[in-house]
Amino acid sequence: MAKCEICGRGPQFGNHVSFSQRHVKRRFNANVQKRKVLINGQVRRIHICTSCLKTLSKTTA
Repeated sequence: MAKCEICGRGPQFGNHVSFSQRHVKRRFNANVQKRKVLINGQVRRIHICTSCLKTLSKTTA
């Protein structure tokens, strides 16, 4: 799983807890996409999480 190149967000780890309260390790993946983004006047293809992508679209619009 890739990390966001802007904020560094990546997978987190925790437990899946069933109804009977059994704990099994699981992974919470960040919603990381590979997108072309305009950074400092250059188009770069980067791994970026959707929350950063939303923030970038707000600041450029």
